[in-house]
Amino acid sequence: MAINLKSSVPPWLSIARKEQGVLEEAGIVNNPRILEYHKSTKLRATTDEIPWCSSFACWCMEKAGIPSPKSARAKDWLDWGVPVEKPTLGCIVVIRRAINKGHVGFYESEDSYSIALTGGNQRDSVCILLYPKTRVLGYRMPDKLWWPQTLDDGSNPPDLPA
Repeated sequence: MAINLKSSVPPWLSIARKEQGVLEEAGIVNNPRILEYHKSTKLRATTDEIPWCSSFACWCMEKAGIPSPKSARAKDWLDWGVPVEKPTLGCIVVIRRAINKGHVGFYESEDSYSIALTGGNQRDSVCILLYPKTRVLGYRMPDKLWWPQTLDDGSNPPDLPA
């Protein structure tokens, strides 16, 4: 079942957008904000050199009051929430990064060939980056049980399957 968010911005995407510009620290110094993202996972990594895209997505969801998979592994998002046939603003996007590796971010937009994601650990920062659509493994949204009563713009959340 496709979900239509129209132009409503989900709260976790608003949170993610506010984090744009957070960068990994060069050398042995670690960015405390990225370490905070890591605390949202069971791994609880203590360095910003550990891949942190999933930690960032978990942190954003948890800040929005939505349970995350609490996993530092991007592909674990494929078992979270409900599947979405077509991407909608703010949905979780899991992409193939290498053999048996993945990346996760929040859907922003697309063109014929690329998908734009807001995410962590994209060029060692929180930013919007383009990825080939051919690498998409899946789209996910939280179960409707966890949606807030209204979105940040005052609109109602989408009608999701139970």
